[in-house]
Amino acid sequence: MDPHFRKLFNEQFRAEVYESYQRDLSKRLNCQFEFRLAETPIFLPDDFKEKIVRAAREIVVQLSDAARIAEMKRAIPSRWDTPGMDALPNLTQVDFAVVEENGAYVPKLIELQGFPSLTAMQVIQRDAWTDALSRVRGLEGKWSCWFSGLDRDSFLDLARRTIVGNHDPSEVILMDIDPRQQKTYPDFAATKLLFGVDAADPRELTLKGKTLFRRSVQLKRIYNRVVFDELIRKNIAIPFDYRRELDVEWVPHPNWYWVWSKYSLPFLDHAAVPKATFVSDLDRVPDRLERYVLKPLFSFAGGGVNVEPTEKDIDAIPDAERHQWCLQEKIEYAPALKAADGGGVKIEIRMMFLRPDDEREPILAQNLVRLSRGKMLGVDFNKEFTWVGSSLALSPRS
Repeated sequence: MDPHFRKLFNEQFRAEVYESYQRDLSKRLNCQFEFRLAETPIFLPDDFKEKIVRAAREIVVQLSDAARIAEMKRAIPSRWDTPGMDALPNLTQVDFAVVEENGAYVPKLIELQGFPSLTAMQVIQRDAWTDALSRVRGLEGKWSCWFSGLDRDSFLDLARRTIVGNHDPSEVILMDIDPRQQKTYPDFAATKLLFGVDAADPRELTLKGKTLFRRSVQLKRIYNRVVFDELIRKNIAIPFDYRRELDVEWVPHPNWYWVWSKYSLPFLDHAAVPKATFVSDLDRVPDRLERYVLKPLFSFAGGGVNVEPTEKDIDAIPDAERHQWCLQEKIEYAPALKAADGGGVKIEIRMMFLRPDDEREPILAQNLVRLSRGKMLGVDFNKEFTWVGSSLALSPRS
């Protein structure tokens, strides 16, 4: 978005730069990517960076309010209510669309999660882009994807304290279903590379009393990447019950998957937050329904979002499930990134917070970016486009 850096990048863009970046990133992680890597990072101008940092922090302050949390806990299903929930999650994602208002770009909240994202991969992606940009005249130098005064070393220390805690990495696992088959596997590879933590399927574990083991090693901490939607949809049998007290630390605690989610949106009051209402709370279907999107509250990464809902769609939601959907004011993404081919690209920026166990508040640490030219940000809506996919936002660092 920074016009100076964007001009330099676009004028010198060559397919070889992009292809070299892709090969480099795959080589660093020793894996292939099942999602598309975008041709470019975005360059954050100072004024927009200030806006999005302020909005992200203010929203997290609202989410951290004890009274709001007490209300949001109603989202936890009794079947998955896990003992030992902490006061705030260890990892938080706050996603913003870049929109245009009164001739200026501003951030607007799309969704949020008290759940991990590509915490480790973004470090390696930043490294690969820094090397790629060193071959672009005028863009050589140090680039940062971090906030709160962090640099690469201090971020890694923060992330290690968050993910591994005080334990030996061999006593910690990144837990997900069929980790090798997940599209997010590059992040799992980066987690192993940077922090020494293996990815493991919950079905690999054994339970003895209240203790979980993997290959005879007692697990002290679980970096929890299991998406409950997938666990439920596939009806996967695992060797422990989430409702049972176990001698293991969760990061983040599983209950935050439900509590800080799209379910939280109606509880927020902020200029960067579009109005959202539980379908169960609707007195009537609003006029001009084309101004709204219909969202399932617990499907991660935008799955199931209806961007053109009709009154019939809303009426079709069973009464028992209406509290699991919200109607949210539609956000019109601005084509804020100008691609080298002259077209505009829509931007979504994920502001990523980490909180080690010994920190009271979440710390804004890094970012992730998704670029789109389709109707939505998902892969299925961008198959035919270039200059779309996974990226990150960079700022120059002296």
